Amino acid sequence: MIETAKRIEQIEEYYFSKKLAEVRSLDTPERKVINLGIGSPDLPPAQPVIDALATSAQQPAHHGYQSYKGIPELRKAIADFYNRTYDVILNPETMILPLMGSKEGILHISMAFLNEEDEALIPDPGYPTYASVTKLVGATPRTYTLKEELDWGIDLEALAQQDLSRVKIMWINFPHMPTGRTASRDELQALVNLSRKHNFLIVNDNPYSLILNDNPVSILSLDGAGDVALELNSLSKSHNMAGWRLGWVAGRKEYIDAVLRVRSNMDSGMFLGLQHAAVEALKNDASWFAELNRVYSSRKALACKILDALACTYSTNQSGLFVWAKVSERIKDVGNWIDEILYGAKVFITPGFVFGSAGERYIRISLCSSEKQLTEALARITTWKQETPAPTKTKQVVL
Repeated sequence: MIETAKRIEQIEEYYFSKKLAEVRSLDTPERKVINLGIGSPDLPPAQPVIDALATSAQQPAHHGYQSYKGIPELRKAIADFYNRTYDVILNPETMILPLMGSKEGILHISMAFLNEEDEALIPDPGYPTYASVTKLVGATPRTYTLKEELDWGIDLEALAQQDLSRVKIMWINFPHMPTGRTASRDELQALVNLSRKHNFLIVNDNPYSLILNDNPVSILSLDGAGDVALELNSLSKSHNMAGWRLGWVAGRKEYIDAVLRVRSNMDSGMFLGLQHAAVEALKNDASWFAELNRVYSSRKALACKILDALACTYSTNQSGLFVWAKVSERIKDVGNWIDEILYGAKVFITPGFVFGSAGERYIRISLCSSEKQLTEALARITTWKQETPAPTKTKQVVL
């Protein structure tokens, strides 16, 4: 047996990679598990997007290697999208780098900027990949806690008082996954000011800004952000294209060039047909997003009924594809409880501990299931609760 590299010794297989295999193993022809765990949109992209892919794929010359920077039409479409959506002007030639999904960008940015002696600030709760990639490149993850008493905001005062001399990157994610919390322009400006003061790169992972959110914001719209910030974005969530792996990183030319130096040595440009489809997707107008959000709003109401049935508490003011909720204090082990629901009701819900220690008493429900599936999940959970005997108290005997 050849020894594996030391860099993976402290890295576990991604939670969903393991858990979804377990979930699938429980499927039977009569009763499949209803998966309310993962944020993979079940709705299709706009029809012109599919047509653009099909048309491009019919062209024999479109199947070769492509530019590492993507075609000019795609970069211009992203720039137009940013201007229209966030009121941000980007130079499509120098300030945008298309990616095969923004997850790829997390690795490439980390490789481009982090040395072994550096630290990266990671939100807790937050997307697990920020921490695992930081470890993979040999740097040190350092968590900052998002606090429920601050409506899952960042305690900027406490953060500013810490020694930030070794911090090279700060990962933020607004609208936030998993809590659904949005950040005001003032909060983002304060973060930009902090990163300028301490000379670290701030990266906003921004795929949820158009989902159940009336005020989409890009960090690149803040004063001085161009000096210290990058932003990741993608078509995965907002345009129903998760499996297409289409994203980008935007920001200052010198930073984009650094990421390109990494990316160009690790993969090639994406399939031309996908790029043509992405150009079409970025043309989606306000009416398309309004209909998408109408669907998610109806699903959210059903997800909240499921949480009510499970005696969880939650805020109705959450953006993005999920509903984040606190588990009743009567539940002593959230992980076991989630498995009891999975095996007893055949419904899978994500436990909050996946996203860090601050999420240990929480769960997350995805809105990427149909109303029919959510209604069925509610019925299953209600029946399971009725059939599950209540825990009995052990009588204490004094000797």
